[in-house]
Amino acid sequence: MAAPNDYFSVGSQVACVTCLGQKIHGEVLAFDYHSKMLTLKCPSSSGKVGVCDVLLLNLALVSEVDILAESSEPPPVLTSLNTNKLSSRVHSEVEEKLSHAHAVSMGVSPEGILLFQTIQKTIKECKWNEKNIIVLEDVVISPPYRVENCKGREGSALTHVRKIVEKHFKDVDQAKSGQPLAQQQAAQREAPLSL
Repeated sequence: MAAPNDYFSVGSQVACVTCLGQKIHGEVLAFDYHSKMLTLKCPSSSGKVGVCDVLLLNLALVSEVDILAESSEPPPVLTSLNTNKLSSRVHSEVEEKLSHAHAVSMGVSPEGILLFQTIQKTIKECKWNEKNIIVLEDVVISPPYRVENCKGREGSALTHVRKIVEKHFKDVDQAKSGQPLAQQQAAQREAPLSL
């Protein structure tokens, strides 16, 4: 455990051993003396190039800390935050959660909630109108939220939404069966036809 007078400068390389015996090596991103929290940038556990893991370590739960290389460079200047962008993001996230809560309170089925979330990943212009999903102000999906329940002006928007709904339920059925979709399709092709 680090002594109370230890201080870790940003950019230093440290190696730690947790109380569970896990060895961690990384670059110091931040250190809070009062809470004894150390933030390390470590090589990516996924193995992806160009990304890293950021770990928060409570030094009260660390049995060993070794400073491998002390940084002589001054810490980098912190970039300024775009508070307008952050506020906008918070506002949109709160609106989304309130919309989700309202849908649940209206009695929307779990299938409807999941479909709404799937559509919203692709099309942000998606909202609830009581139990109906409104997409692009043009397409209405009513319960039980299947392809045949997609109504709207014929065109590319309706066709696109129908494809999303169809794929969503194929993926849900595939997950329920536990079989990859390619295996399911192969099994259907090989099954004898009954007349």
